[in-house]
Amino acid sequence: MTVDIKPAPAETAAGSSLPTIATIGVIGAGQMGSGIAHVAALAGIAVRMIDVDPASLERARGVMSKNMDRQVNRNTITAEQRDAALALVTTGTEYPVLNDCDLVIEAATEKEAVKHAIFRSVAPHLKPSAMLASNTSSISITRLAAATDRPHRFIGMHFMNPVPVMKLVEVIRGIATDEVTFRAIEALAHKLGKTVATSEDFPAFIVNRVLVPMINEACYALYEGVGNITSIDTAMKLGANHPMGPLELADFIGLDTCASIMGVLYEGMGDSKYRPCPLLVKYVEAGWLGRKTGKGFYDYSVTPPQPTR
Repeated sequence: MTVDIKPAPAETAAGSSLPTIATIGVIGAGQMGSGIAHVAALAGIAVRMIDVDPASLERARGVMSKNMDRQVNRNTITAEQRDAALALVTTGTEYPVLNDCDLVIEAATEKEAVKHAIFRSVAPHLKPSAMLASNTSSISITRLAAATDRPHRFIGMHFMNPVPVMKLVEVIRGIATDEVTFRAIEALAHKLGKTVATSEDFPAFIVNRVLVPMINEACYALYEGVGNITSIDTAMKLGANHPMGPLELADFIGLDTCASIMGVLYEGMGDSKYRPCPLLVKYVEAGWLGRKTGKGFYDYSVTPPQPTR
């Protein structure tokens, strides 16, 4: 693993200029998709954001505007920068909206079948030179690339949540990803104000390979009665100086996403240490997915949130 904090090179090793990324498409208007659109637009890049649900697109616009207002109030951007960025974002519900994009980033749900279907459907609407990226947090980039007509121009670009705040982007090459695509995406990440960590294409990459098993182990500690929710989170916040306890963090990420990542690790690594905790699975089956549903390890219908066990 390498962490690159130097400015991205303007040219490839062969001396040829990198492809220009002037317009970015974002598939999915959820928390991650709207965050990616947010940072791209502030960097002066035109954004085409699509989602099957018009209401999701409207919500995403509202979230972006609200978050940029906060940045204005904190003097991290000007009102003029906010207005210019919001004007760069256009939305739609159909794939042809993306036909002029230089790069399309998929930010849909963390289910491989869904992502495969998206890439098969979007490819005919893209110009031949367009690159494709997935914001997947765990799924094989090589397998996703194989569902497209351009595996050499396919790459993993895993943003952290919340995107406008978190400085890291994991960049993951599939087996077919060419050097020009890698360098272009590396340069783009720098333009977005991010630090790049490059990862090999192994299950869950770097961040979630380390982070989510820790969360899963916290679930086992709760499941086995080692401690209650408050004790486990307090222990890790004060004992390991974590800003959030692991169960609080699981609620923030989404318990379904945590379970999905553990499933990818368990299947991909074949090691029982990655088995999703039965209690985590039970919460997902109950629809208690964390903050986004109002209940997970904590109940968010009350202030402050209260443990559910």
